[in-house]
Amino acid sequence: MTGIGRGRAAACAATVIALSAALLGPAVPAGAAEPADGDLCQGQCSDILPPGANGNATLVEILGNKVFGTHPAHSDDELGKYDALVAGQSSLTDDKLNSFFNDASFGVPNGQVQSTASPRPDVTITRDKATGVPHIKGTTRYGTEYGAGYAAGQDRLWLMDLFRHIGRGELTSFAGGALANQGLEQEFWPQAPYTEADLQAQVDRIRTANGARGEQAMADAQAYVDGINAYAKQSKDGRYFPGEYVLTGKIDSITNVGEIQPFKLTDLIALASVVGGLFGGGGGGEVQAALSLQAAQAKYGVAEGTKVWESFRERNDPESVLTVHDGTSFPYAGKPANAQGAAMPDPGTVVPEQLVYDRTGSANTHAKADVKVPKQLKPLKGVYDNGVLPGIDLGKPRGMSNALVVSGSHTASGNPVAVFGPQTGYFAPQLLMLQEIQGPGISARGASFAGVGMYVQLGRGQDYAWSATSAGQDIMDTYAVELCQDATHYLYRGVCTPMEKLEKTNSWKPTVADTTAAGSYRMQVWRTNYGIVTARATVGGKPVAYTSLRSTYRHDADSIIGFQMMNDPSYVKDAKTFQEAAQHVDYTFNWFYADSRTAAYYNSGLNPVRNPNVDPSLPVKADQAYEWQGFDPASNTAAYTPPAQHPQSIGQDYYVSWNNKQAKDYSTAGFGDGSVHRANLLDDRVKALVAQGGVTRSSLTRAMAQAAVTDLRGEDVLPELLKVLRSAPITDPQLATAVQQLEAWQADGSQRRETSQGSHAYTHPDAVRLMDAWWPLLVEAEFRPGLGDPLYNALTAGLGIDEAPSAGHGPTGSHAGSAFQYGWWSYADKDLRTVLGEPVQGPLARAYCGDGKLDACRDSLLGTLKQAAAKTPAQVYPGDAGCGAGDQWCADSIVQRPLGGITQSAINWQNRPTYQQVVEFPSHR
Repeated sequence: MTGIGRGRAAACAATVIALSAALLGPAVPAGAAEPADGDLCQGQCSDILPPGANGNATLVEILGNKVFGTHPAHSDDELGKYDALVAGQSSLTDDKLNSFFNDASFGVPNGQVQSTASPRPDVTITRDKATGVPHIKGTTRYGTEYGAGYAAGQDRLWLMDLFRHIGRGELTSFAGGALANQGLEQEFWPQAPYTEADLQAQVDRIRTANGARGEQAMADAQAYVDGINAYAKQSKDGRYFPGEYVLTGKIDSITNVGEIQPFKLTDLIALASVVGGLFGGGGGGEVQAALSLQAAQAKYGVAEGTKVWESFRERNDPESVLTVHDGTSFPYAGKPANAQGAAMPDPGTVVPEQLVYDRTGSANTHAKADVKVPKQLKPLKGVYDNGVLPGIDLGKPRGMSNALVVSGSHTASGNPVAVFGPQTGYFAPQLLMLQEIQGPGISARGASFAGVGMYVQLGRGQDYAWSATSAGQDIMDTYAVELCQDATHYLYRGVCTPMEKLEKTNSWKPTVADTTAAGSYRMQVWRTNYGIVTARATVGGKPVAYTSLRSTYRHDADSIIGFQMMNDPSYVKDAKTFQEAAQHVDYTFNWFYADSRTAAYYNSGLNPVRNPNVDPSLPVKADQAYEWQGFDPASNTAAYTPPAQHPQSIGQDYYVSWNNKQAKDYSTAGFGDGSVHRANLLDDRVKALVAQGGVTRSSLTRAMAQAAVTDLRGEDVLPELLKVLRSAPITDPQLATAVQQLEAWQADGSQRRETSQGSHAYTHPDAVRLMDAWWPLLVEAEFRPGLGDPLYNALTAGLGIDEAPSAGHGPTGSHAGSAFQYGWWSYADKDLRTVLGEPVQGPLARAYCGDGKLDACRDSLLGTLKQAAAKTPAQVYPGDAGCGAGDQWCADSIVQRPLGGITQSAINWQNRPTYQQVVEFPSHR
């Protein structure tokens, strides 16, 4: 009870006791478990999803967490198991796997039933004692899906409500005007600024355009929504609803006056747009790419500048680690031989489009208010001084999942082994929820995004398992629409056409949950037939609006058909039928599959067919000749590349993925996919295991866990750095010590691991600190002099130079777990090997370190290393709200970002999926 006086604690306890009777949910008696049917994994399927299955908390439970640090049942019981693998992986065996994972068998064994509930006569929800995961078994299709919705309400009602408001651009009006909330709705709403009619049109399209499966999907979705609403009403009437509704002023804790707005099918579309925007998109950034290309051409001339830029673009680097590594080519989105239609902005004319207007109150000042605390909560006022709910912070958890899959010819059992899962970020509660669904046409256990969980999206069936990583191939283009008449009209196929203005006005008042003072603002975007306006410029002296168009726009939930197929045991019977199911997923994902006989892979995504002369890396003129082939703006449909042209494989020796390049000639959408990529940490280890043979579940898990605590820079770039430094004697004692520390760390595996579990001290703390301090200094010293300030700044604007675990910047921000996805490691590696005279495939267009001279490069590296060595721990790790300055372990640590009133303890940094499966099927139907 740090920081809370004894008198306040007593008052808190009294308040908690007084509210308990009114707000605790009814106890549900345990029942006998039914035997699981159709489970052919025979105890060899495991999974984990921290912090816990339960993501709802009553007001009493939230208060208990704030005052005493207690947690609702099953809200944190998977966190410790997940965290313990960091220390436990070194002695891992197959028998010990479920010390770090859950048993993912179907059903609940007798004696392990915690509770049963039957919200309808045709469905039963059984929860196990170990994790509280819902096992939903229905005798009718409607009842099964109703049960899935009811269980989702039990586990994630508040979270689902948050996300439908994020999708609709109404988060601040719902959860308060905290700065993070403002940023989140300003990030997501412009990507999918749908009207209610737009949302309903997507529902109607799914129902009518996909035959019987579309009809079934929307019937399932309606049953799911009915289940959510039934639980919401019952919890409201019974006063055991999530406490955040009280804290945000939606429901009065004493009178129970207030409402949880019923969910609608269109809410599921809004939810899907958020999920797709976070994890299933790819492309964009063409205007920034154009600016960096122009900077290169300004420095070196058009021909040489283009060559320099392409070498940093690395769109088809021959040294990239590939998921399909058997040499098969899948050409897509490459550089045309004779590019046409590029719409390069005139220098200095690009202006981002204004989104926010008419700010009032705290929308300008972010001021806090003196909140009036309800009298029944006055003993707890001190707890609320800064608001009980922080601003909702999702970061940008794009593309952080991984997969390791080995075919049976290289395993000890002769059956494929897989360790895979999505990294959806660390939140409390999680965006994903675990569930098992058994009913007519559905048989699966695994994870689903809360609010769109009518099917298991990543998990296992009766005799197969599957998972995905974000692929991010380019399904989004930037068009330059020529303006006519005024700034809100544009030429569409020769006709001056008005843009459509879409608006969203939000206002908020302070509550005990968010003490941000009252405020409001209006968001506004302009929509064209070529997508949403993102910037203005001139091209060849003519005013244009740059627009962003993605192929999945207006189709955010179409992928429901693919997920329905994946859950259907009568459809998925082998690797080929799974690939066919994955073809119905429009999001850009890499899909991995394993059964007892076959390992397989398929890359999904709604890949538009472009004019072969269009360079998709750059903005293009909004001319019919350069549109997607067959483009119809009314429905945002076009011709798409056929399934055979998507990267895919069945039976390759092994597969790895960590959001890397998929296959030869399949061009990546961003910069930096070259010789050093995070996926190398997996590829090197799995390749070695395959060469040895006899791969087991535990050995493959150990490979993942070792990669999860390895510093990519230390493993794959530090060897070249040390070669340069050791190319002549080091006479400075301080530098000699620093180099020795780095060498010892590199020889010991370049890992960021504790000396012992719970020590919160790394085995090589000085070397880790040196690398964290040195990397940004050495990269700037290596490249800025040769590139010059304008080009260096333009390139770093498109790709940050570092994403270390302790970084507070970058796509994911601090305490986010995922690291080393975005950075300049490939550039540094290629450049240093060039300077050393070593062979380089696909080298940079010129040498940069020391202008290509080894002695000068060495002097530069030594100078920056000396600067790094002089930095104190407090300077390298300056501290934040949860960590003291200089606390290295804490700076790296993972914090579950709170999306409600419950918070969690920090855990060890590890670079691994949030939800993860370990599977090996010994038999098949």
